Amino acid sequence: MIVYSQTLREFQDHILSNDIGNIIYRAYQEATGRSIAQTEIDTWQNSLGYMENVLQDAEISEDVAICIEYHIPQSAKRIDFIIAGRNEHYQEAIIIVELKQWSAAEPTSKDGIVTTYFRGRKIETTHPSYQALGYKELLESYNQTIEQEQILITACAYLHNYAPDNILNNDFYKIYTDKAPLFLKPDALKLRSFITSHIKYGDANKLMYRIDEGRLKPSKNLVDKLNSMLQGNSEFFMIDEQKLVFEQAIALALKSQTANKQVLIIKGGAGTGKSVIAINLLVKFQELELYSQYVTRNTAPRDVYFSKLTGSFKKTYVNELFKGAGSYHRLETDDLDALIVDEAHRLTEKSGVFGHLGENQIKEIINASKFTIFFIDEDQKIELRDIGDIQSIQDWAKKFKAQTHILELNSQFRCGGSNNYLDWLEDILQMKSSSEDLKILSLNYDFQVIDDPQTLHNLIQSKNTHNKARLVAGFCWDWQSKIDSELYDIQIGNYQARWNLAIDKNLWILKSDSVSEVGCIHTCQGLEVDYIGVIIGDDLIIRNNQVITQADKRSKDDRSIRGWKSQMENNPQLTLSQLDTIIKNTYKTLMTRGQRGCYIYCTDIQTQQYFKNLIQQFKE
Repeated sequence: MIVYSQTLREFQDHILSNDIGNIIYRAYQEATGRSIAQTEIDTWQNSLGYMENVLQDAEISEDVAICIEYHIPQSAKRIDFIIAGRNEHYQEAIIIVELKQWSAAEPTSKDGIVTTYFRGRKIETTHPSYQALGYKELLESYNQTIEQEQILITACAYLHNYAPDNILNNDFYKIYTDKAPLFLKPDALKLRSFITSHIKYGDANKLMYRIDEGRLKPSKNLVDKLNSMLQGNSEFFMIDEQKLVFEQAIALALKSQTANKQVLIIKGGAGTGKSVIAINLLVKFQELELYSQYVTRNTAPRDVYFSKLTGSFKKTYVNELFKGAGSYHRLETDDLDALIVDEAHRLTEKSGVFGHLGENQIKEIINASKFTIFFIDEDQKIELRDIGDIQSIQDWAKKFKAQTHILELNSQFRCGGSNNYLDWLEDILQMKSSSEDLKILSLNYDFQVIDDPQTLHNLIQSKNTHNKARLVAGFCWDWQSKIDSELYDIQIGNYQARWNLAIDKNLWILKSDSVSEVGCIHTCQGLEVDYIGVIIGDDLIIRNNQVITQADKRSKDDRSIRGWKSQMENNPQLTLSQLDTIIKNTYKTLMTRGQRGCYIYCTDIQTQQYFKNLIQQFKE
């Protein structure tokens, strides 16, 4: 998404107005509907003048395009400064410039990581050249126009306040500074020379607008790249806090011992890259010869991973790498070097089919390993028996005298990279309140309310060009087809469909013909598609602008709230609160499975009309 785009001449005029910070702020508000901190406006005001000085060169055409705060498609990331035009051979090209106001930094022993001061405190962050490379990688990964039209992209970093001190340009970071050159305080002329070597002539054909409006590549999916990743290939360039988490986990794994147990808790919402980091860590730990395993209670992701790896790796090897959460009550203390627990919010107390084994999965996992990583999103608990939360993990870590660390992932790489959409969804479901008017329709995410379930299903089938579109529903219909495959489970007026589990079970998301079936929370949590269709059942309705959840509208076959009636007799207030959270979490999870779009239909007429009215209000 383009926030600010002008010719170099127009950009220079805006600099001369001495109001460039507010000019960009107004453009940002218009494009996103959101406000921004004064500190960021001040940053624009202070830094952009330095870039204007660099660009005052007769060899650079006044018609080159200047693009500021460009939102990279399919991510929540923004590029500080882009120069677009043509090189001396008239090839179209862009230069990504990562601008920093740093004046000091310190090295670390972690790959691509430095420390600096931010808002008065010392923090670890990615090296500016690494950051610039990451944005280049994201842009190339998502945009077909760049590849098809052979647009050249280069990246660099400019720290106009930073005096050379052999830290940022140390050989330790050379792998990144070679690919994205680093320019410091005295290097303005060098940066100008770098720019003129890549861009000389004007932007004749609105290059950045063509890129922004161009076709996106099929989404890069963890499931599709899993085989390659386990063979040691780098498939996902980890961005900003993803890289910080990855390097911190490696550092802790290497120092963890029986007498020095470590626990790392990583908070992150849907689409922040938790599973990608988890698999990358699994590969890295194998490379470091650490006895490690990937753990998840959800069977659907594991079954999908097994299916994808079949034929490339021995079954015994795959079975040893990927484990269910209930397999650790039998292990001795510190049997493993590292355990990587994905979807930690889904952990339970008891294990086993009948829930009669072990004591507590959090306790048993920490006990079994010198180092444990918990990836967690407390807003994705979808069963009454889910106990995974940050406080419980901290409490058990303390009992084992393990040192606890907490990191957070915020950047969104699903839902069109739209944090606005996620905020809006939580606001609408009344999970959290927002103080802002969330302008979701202005962002690059396709959200629609569809008039009837058959039209919704037809739309999903039309979007299934890469086998990455699926229809899901709240579990409000009994699973009749499990007993008689001729029966339909979901019947709404003239529309009828079957649940997916009867034939494909947890591999439903992979089977191309399963787009004719309907999935549920149990077969899609932890997985993603490009487009998701969601049938919202009568377990969630809206009356007088209030979200009302109705557990009694759930199917008797839904195990997620099994036993709720007996719990109501003992503690009705707590049980109602838990049920409300579970139903809202379920629909939030379902409605965030799509990387590019979400289409919904509500069985309740008033709820359907409520969503349609919301969309209409945004359009108006």
